[in-house]
Amino acid sequence: MIPTLPPTRKRWGLAALAAGALTAPLLAPAVGTSPATGAAPTNPTIDLTVPDRVVAETYGGGIYSDLGFRLEVRDAALEIWSQRAADYKTAPAAVAKLPLGDVVLPEQERIGLLQRFLRVRVVDRDDPDATPKVRYRDSCLGEPSERIDPAAEFTNSYPQTCFYNPFALGAVQGIPAGWASGVFGYETRLRLKPGEYDVTVAITKGYADALGLTAEQRSASTVLLVQKGSECRGCRDDRRDAPRLTANRNEPDPAGGIDAIEDLPPGTPTPDLRSLPAFNIQLNRSGTQLQFSANVWNAGNSPLVVDGFRRDDEDIMDAYQYFLDEDGNQIAYQQVGTMEWDPDPTHQHWHFTDFATYELLNADKTRAVRSGKEAFCLANTDAVDLTGEGAAWEAYEEDLGSVCGGYETRSIREVLSAGWGDTYAQFRAGQSFRIKNLPDGVYYVRVLANPKDTLIESDTDNNEALRRVRLVTNEAGERRVRVAPVGIVDEDQEYYYRGQ
Repeated sequence: MIPTLPPTRKRWGLAALAAGALTAPLLAPAVGTSPATGAAPTNPTIDLTVPDRVVAETYGGGIYSDLGFRLEVRDAALEIWSQRAADYKTAPAAVAKLPLGDVVLPEQERIGLLQRFLRVRVVDRDDPDATPKVRYRDSCLGEPSERIDPAAEFTNSYPQTCFYNPFALGAVQGIPAGWASGVFGYETRLRLKPGEYDVTVAITKGYADALGLTAEQRSASTVLLVQKGSECRGCRDDRRDAPRLTANRNEPDPAGGIDAIEDLPPGTPTPDLRSLPAFNIQLNRSGTQLQFSANVWNAGNSPLVVDGFRRDDEDIMDAYQYFLDEDGNQIAYQQVGTMEWDPDPTHQHWHFTDFATYELLNADKTRAVRSGKEAFCLANTDAVDLTGEGAAWEAYEEDLGSVCGGYETRSIREVLSAGWGDTYAQFRAGQSFRIKNLPDGVYYVRVLANPKDTLIESDTDNNEALRRVRLVTNEAGERRVRVAPVGIVDEDQEYYYRGQ
């Protein structure tokens, strides 16, 4: 999967702002009843959480990590509006719109970010008497977001990032009930050397008091192990020293799922996985590996949605496929294997296993070589056919956009929207066949979606794509590959990868 973020996503650095107390007047909550259920409303239960231990590696004199801190919300949504006057003569104001009434939050400096929302305290365990490093941090709720309770609403209706424009007049951010959000955005930078640190993050007083948080709810601590890294940003080549993380056991009951497509109500939209012919086929410089790019896409009228829930003490998640009605509401699910953490420097995220397989076949279509690539992070990298029923025209920005997750993630959602495909390029680990000992001749690159029929889809007869190639050795002893065309497609003109 190509991990490039959409251009609108911001990565907010750790701001070393001056310390100071945050105070704001509070509005009295308006007590009433819920018009939808008639039940008495309740404000959200909000907890700041973090694993007991976190590992990060250095890059460029510091670390880049969200440290696993999450704001977990239950019972009701946490919704925050920030607005300013159209004449730009007053500072923005932020209000938490809660079921029991609006609550004014501390004064803001700009639209969209929660200014000085967090206090970060870092203590070097090797020098506990040294002055702790304290920083105040702005926050953007919603990136990344995780559904932590399968009984929660299926999608997150709030923006998944904070958009910034100096002349913005209003912004909304929030976390639905049963969901969690990172508090540092996708990552934060800390200038720390290898070693062990005690890290405490606390929601600052003005926000915590306004939201009614107890001392336990507003603060969380972890032990941070910083290891010397390579020049590959965020790489974890060796996880032997990594702590095991607490499981997310708020997962569906495996026994409550369906077993086959016939168990769905008639007319239920379903995904349909298909494979494109392999492309960008070439040999490495030594002629010992056949490299290629591949794309599996969804030709169905429903997104393929897979949620993962982390097991206790393992780098494994149990995976579940969800089925939606025409309005996007969850109506059924099934357990579909696992997700696993891939530490390879060209991946560094969670992969869904058995989504596709790659094989190099002999001329008689028997297997010659199988690729080691067996797991994938699902993401909408290529619009393949947006004219089909149910195709998502703006899948890259929609709520069901894929989140591949960091190591500290406890639950995750990966999605392949209708009409969209997921390309894995040549430089990715596993995107090649070892051909050093293969004789010259005709072969086929086989891309097969859903190889074990684990996923439920509308049609399993269209999952395979073959691309004919010929290996030859010239008079100079150099290995070459000749790739058969696909119809009249000119790959150089009609499909080229823009440096991804």
